Amino acid sequence: MQKISNEIEIIRQLFGSLSEKDKKTFIKSIKFQDEPSKSEAIKREITHCPHCNSTEFSKNGKVSGFQRFICKECGKTFGTRNQTIFYAVKKDMEVWKQYIHCMIEKYSLRKTAEICGISTRTAFTWRHKILDALQKMQDKVRLDGVVEADETFLSLSFKGHHKNFNLPRLAKHRGEPATRRGLSKEQVCISCGVNLNGLSISKISNLGKPKLQDIEKVLINKIQKDSILVTDSFRAYLKLAKDMNLSHIRIPRNHYKIGAFNIQTINSYHSRLKNMLIHSFKGVSTKYLNNYLVYNNFVNFAKESRSGKEQILLDHIINTECLSKSVNIANRPAVPLPQVS
Repeated sequence: MQKISNEIEIIRQLFGSLSEKDKKTFIKSIKFQDEPSKSEAIKREITHCPHCNSTEFSKNGKVSGFQRFICKECGKTFGTRNQTIFYAVKKDMEVWKQYIHCMIEKYSLRKTAEICGISTRTAFTWRHKILDALQKMQDKVRLDGVVEADETFLSLSFKGHHKNFNLPRLAKHRGEPATRRGLSKEQVCISCGVNLNGLSISKISNLGKPKLQDIEKVLINKIQKDSILVTDSFRAYLKLAKDMNLSHIRIPRNHYKIGAFNIQTINSYHSRLKNMLIHSFKGVSTKYLNNYLVYNNFVNFAKESRSGKEQILLDHIINTECLSKSVNIANRPAVPLPQVS
């Protein structure tokens, strides 16, 4: 201890002999060594030029701590943040980590904005930028094993502020029933598939009662061969299972199971989805519903731990090319029906 005290006293005396400029430089260098740099925070492997997809590029200095590159083919420069949701964002990685934690905890936008020190508008934009990137994770999901499939329905919602937008129906308060009874065009059909290992797929397929082609838009080629498809008695699944060469277990009307097979997992999935949308988020606009579906898939249904999900999500958005602009998020169609290929 005496030796350490002597060393500290020597450092203090040496520091006192420095000029004011040298003192500031010394303190800044110590602080820089203690904190990870921004370039260390975003560790992303660059494999091609985002402008022309050429693999011929070289390093081209750094800007604000971030590595820059120059393409040998097109001559354009780019960095590690190009084509990602971090492009042109000024907040450092610690704020994003806080934000991802708030997302996994399903905090409201106001609470998230307060914790992260950002505006509510920014919190909303970041949420959908992250969920846009998460859509790319869902696109790669292939269900296997025992796969349960079913649909659920939500009323059309035009929640939010709209400019130059005419409601296709009379305005109503949240929670009020649709003006038409049963399955009508006022109901959004969400086609879903889940397996027993925590993987899930869900998207808006159509308005009202679905047809075979509507379900195919969501599930076709999303279920691996040799899987067992378990559904209710809806006839469209017979043709779907046949087209995909799947073993099909069909639960008859007014029955809950056949032997060891049932559709309780997907019923639970629907229940948790609606609880999140209605109670946690107080309803969501249909234009953003697909993003909240993938939110539910990752946060509520996937089986990883909460801390594990935070790291998985951070790694994914760092390494995923998904440049969502605020103006494009706001200008999405009121009812995002899938495009017919």
